[in-house]
Amino acid sequence: MKPKIVVTEGLEKVPLTWLYEQAQVTEASWKEPEKLKTALAAADGLIVRTYTQVNDSLLQHGPKLKVVGRAGVGLDNIDQEACAKHKIAVLSTPTANSRAVCEYVFNLVFTLARPVVNLKSPISDEEFHSYRKKIRGLELSGKTMGILGMGRIGRGVGKIAWAMEMDVIYNDLLDVQSQIDYPARAVAKADLYAKADILTIHVNHQPNNLNYHLIDTVTFSQMKPTAILVNTSRGEVVNAHDLVTALKTHRIAGAAIDVHEPEPPPADYPLWADDCPNVIVAPHLAARTQGAMDRMSWVARDVVEYLQGLGSKH
Repeated sequence: MKPKIVVTEGLEKVPLTWLYEQAQVTEASWKEPEKLKTALAAADGLIVRTYTQVNDSLLQHGPKLKVVGRAGVGLDNIDQEACAKHKIAVLSTPTANSRAVCEYVFNLVFTLARPVVNLKSPISDEEFHSYRKKIRGLELSGKTMGILGMGRIGRGVGKIAWAMEMDVIYNDLLDVQSQIDYPARAVAKADLYAKADILTIHVNHQPNNLNYHLIDTVTFSQMKPTAILVNTSRGEVVNAHDLVTALKTHRIAGAAIDVHEPEPPPADYPLWADDCPNVIVAPHLAARTQGAMDRMSWVARDVVEYLQGLGSKH
């Protein structure tokens, strides 16, 4: 008998089509809580993405649930203690979007610091040469890439930076030197902030909000006025009010922010300020390549195989 699986935020076409062939699938959006609770009553498995909050309250509506699959990397929205209490396994796709995020970091850096002028029609000699006189982009070779959080993505960003002839420094809670196959130097946080020409954030969610507003006024006061901040990790890590102040006072030169607290950012989000200079506010796009989305969606296969494995034990 095919397992019953609830999907709350959709999957890419090919993995979803495959899942429909392997299981009895119910698509019930997290935005329709009553429909979701009803669907969970008979479900063996649950597949979520980013915004479905898998907590004790939700799990109580799934008495038959055996596994939760997260089509993504972080488990911020999944209460793992609650899942353990209900004897529910948690599966995810930790390597699925690493390359996409690494590439996106440099997309943001170039967009912010080396903008492309795309001429759409003929312009005068004066206009043409005015661009050449005014625009001075940032050359990465010889600059210092500072990486806060040297996990899989941080190491990937560092390798690209090294290939572009940048000096790579990093700070991590763990000793990860043995996992790095290129020149990179571990430094204290204060040194990281002081020396980085580009500071890119790749920390994960920590219990008890240990990373909450890790980047704040104190951090910005230690950075170079020419430095650029990039955050593609967690919105909670950067104090948006302090960031706006740092940008307006030219304490730092620019910022590219792809993740926000909360999401989507509300009307009073500090970074909406019209007079906030040299900032990119992006809608959480770092992992959104077709390849990464497909790989994350294939958590469907892991969920089915897990349920089939349980079935073979009976």
